[in-house]
Amino acid sequence: MKTKGIKLIIFDFDGTLGDTRRNIIMTMQMTIKELNLPNRNEAECASTIGVPLAEGFKILFPGLSEERYTICADTYRRIFKENLQNIKPDAFPGVIETLAELSKQGYTLTIASSRSRASLVELTHNMGISDYISYLIGADDVVEAKPKPEPVLKTLAAKGFSAEETLVVGDMAVDILMGSSAGASTCGVTWGNGSRKDLEEAGADFIIDSMEELLK
Repeated sequence: MKTKGIKLIIFDFDGTLGDTRRNIIMTMQMTIKELNLPNRNEAECASTIGVPLAEGFKILFPGLSEERYTICADTYRRIFKENLQNIKPDAFPGVIETLAELSKQGYTLTIASSRSRASLVELTHNMGISDYISYLIGADDVVEAKPKPEPVLKTLAAKGFSAEETLVVGDMAVDILMGSSAGASTCGVTWGNGSRKDLEEAGADFIIDSMEELLK
């Protein structure tokens, strides 16, 4: 069993723990409108979930200047924070209970996300899961973001675990590729923004359809 000896679980956030899809797409479209960029539909905006903000805008609008991409990312962050006052994302069903049980069983739980550290701190606190998470890695904490292994490798170094003791859990192919390239076991989840096919093609060791299945 590849799960034998697992002590550390590294979670993605958006689409895995937090149901932030509506917030992300709304904020992306509001940013595009404010900056007078060509319209992008929901599917196009959703395709950028899981990658750092500037990279997401590069996907949507190739050919802009680096300065323009920075402005896009900064505008998005401001609008996202403003939107949180009215639309607060929830944890997916079973997330809080499962994290509590995993923590009780002695697993070390961390998050590696493509959003900013400040945003992660605020969202995990608002969702009531911050007490279970002992370490956070945001996009601004790494040089090379997902699907590169740096977020996992930095977590391993900080928490003192080996890749063989680690399970990476996420909803997107970039999460699976990040984990496997670091030598960790990987688990895809089907309730987020990626498809089962994407997770299978990325080489996920396990795929689950509900958070509670992680306890098995």
